[in-house]
Amino acid sequence: MRPYPFTAVVGMAELRLALVLCTISPSIGGVLVRGEKGTAKSTMVRALAGLLPEVDVVDGCRFSCDPTAPDAACPDGPHSTPESGRRPARLVELPVGAAEERVVGSLDLERALRDGVTDFQPGLLAGAHRGMLYVDEVNLLHDHLVDTLLDAAAMGRVTVEREGVSVSHAARFVLIGTMNPEEGELRPQLLDRFGLTVEVASSRDAAERVQVVRRRLAYEADPDAFAAGYAADDEALAAEIAAARALLPSVTLTDEALLQIAEVCAAFEVDGMRADIVTARTAAAHAAWCGRDTVSTEDIRVAARLALPHRRRRNPFDAPGIDSDQLDEALRNSQPPEDSDSGSDDSDSGDNGDGPDGPDDDGPGGGAPDPADNADGSGGTSRNGAQTPPSGAGEGESGDGQSKQQRVGAETPYRAKLFTVDGTGTGADGRRSRAEGDRGRTVGVRPGAGGTARGGGSPHLVATLRTAARNRPERGARADGGLLVLPRDVRYARKEGKEGNLVLLCVDSSGSMGARSRMREVKTAVLSLLLDAYQRRDKVGLVTFRASEAEVALPPTGSVDVAAARLEELPTGGRTPLAEGLTRAAEVLRVEALRDGNRRPLLVVVTDGRARAAPSHCSVPTPPRTGSRAPGCPLWSWTARRAGCGSGSRRPSPPGWGASTWRWGMLLPRS
Repeated sequence: MRPYPFTAVVGMAELRLALVLCTISPSIGGVLVRGEKGTAKSTMVRALAGLLPEVDVVDGCRFSCDPTAPDAACPDGPHSTPESGRRPARLVELPVGAAEERVVGSLDLERALRDGVTDFQPGLLAGAHRGMLYVDEVNLLHDHLVDTLLDAAAMGRVTVEREGVSVSHAARFVLIGTMNPEEGELRPQLLDRFGLTVEVASSRDAAERVQVVRRRLAYEADPDAFAAGYAADDEALAAEIAAARALLPSVTLTDEALLQIAEVCAAFEVDGMRADIVTARTAAAHAAWCGRDTVSTEDIRVAARLALPHRRRRNPFDAPGIDSDQLDEALRNSQPPEDSDSGSDDSDSGDNGDGPDGPDDDGPGGGAPDPADNADGSGGTSRNGAQTPPSGAGEGESGDGQSKQQRVGAETPYRAKLFTVDGTGTGADGRRSRAEGDRGRTVGVRPGAGGTARGGGSPHLVATLRTAARNRPERGARADGGLLVLPRDVRYARKEGKEGNLVLLCVDSSGSMGARSRMREVKTAVLSLLLDAYQRRDKVGLVTFRASEAEVALPPTGSVDVAAARLEELPTGGRTPLAEGLTRAAEVLRVEALRDGNRRPLLVVVTDGRARAAPSHCSVPTPPRTGSRAPGCPLWSWTARRAGCGSGSRRPSPPGWGASTWRWGMLLPRS
């Protein structure tokens, strides 16, 4: 089936511009596309590959060396007098579950030990050389894989080292990543490595939505005929990209333009110098795209709007985006006096400047979201700006368990107490509890199953040779007298590192929590725990209980900013159904254990302990109102520490939850 035509996509003008600019200048560093599901992110990326020009390659080279300048360190080299051929530029897709050896390539150590031959098998990065590498749901990749990808994109080379054997090859490609923010965020250090970022959303215009559906149905009915109808438009766009590529080396970046870029980046307080470099490269590419040989203020405006939004986030709770008024003000302040008139005209043009495709933010779903719209939907109310209820406002409870709801904000998060799960797990890489996996310090070795590692990992050379040496008297030696190494001799390193856990927050939002600013302290404590969970690569969930029931405010997810938004909207009022809250938390953990059994849970209960009697259908007993140990309580026992938020200790496990796989603590507000 032919791919969907690039020019047939409706709207998405800003995403189209970002992809085209990275195609013109791959040194920009690629594009990160953020947006909700079903917004044609993957469709546009796959369609872009058809617009790339063909590349000249050395015949028979698995690493796509350029015949005019072959890589001196190419594993298939040296290419002294290479014969060349042409092939289309590749679009290589990296699956989320790919192993590191599949991405960077691998060395056949068994053959190296047995035959003394270095046999390197190229990975996906070698296949993407001089083409495009597409990573769908890049935020779900393991951190070490993302580090590897971004390092290769920045350096243009991949180096594979295994037990003293080193292989290096060129890997220059356009990196395109897509992600749904609801499924988790990338670390700021990794966000910074992407050159540009674009926020996409589906159109709310009914006519445009009808056009999207009509075109998609026509494509599915007859892909060849539909693609043929847009072939001329795609060819024209490909010719414009080729012309812009040819013009790019002659584009002049003046000292005045560099000063404007530096002052804009300083005005937005971005860290490091990568923002300045990426903005300069993007502005030059935009000038070439528009057919100009000199970078203008409008080029800088467009480049800053694409290169700076993801570099302004100081913590995961900051809403992405860039303030257009602040950008215009920074550009006006950076212009010399003689250019003030032209600068005013530029600012009046607003966000135009997409080049041949027209305005880049007027298309449906193409522009970044208005920074005035908070991610949590609170209508612009800040966390610190919410009014604190009067003392004792939430203390009273009516006979039916209802009371007037109160909403309070949180203060600045602080460094939370570290909670860990006892024992050693096998969950996803993180920074909280002990775990055995592919990364960390070597603590032992394990045998392979049929020559492969159980649970992954790389072969341990010394242990392999030692095992083969022990078996030498039984099997003898090779014909040349060397050590005979068989697949069953291979041993793999056991490594111990850290894992990310499932942190489930069970928050009391009853009326008594609204008294004496308790809810403000609780929200601050939970917000601090969410920030800690983000830094330690945890999944988070939120269960709240008030009045007569408990509800799952947020199913377990990797997006802590969504959890923070749900916490912001949390009202208080009613009685304290603590038993229902714990029962609902147990059900959430049970279901999550079926979905991801390797990620061990950590339950944090946030309450003042003023629980009403448990209903008959609930097996969880009510804790005492005092801060002492609950006598004779078989399901849970606890000690309430009134020293402040952040207390907690080991607890006996509820029946069926596994004594070695879970832990829970209790947080209480100050008296």
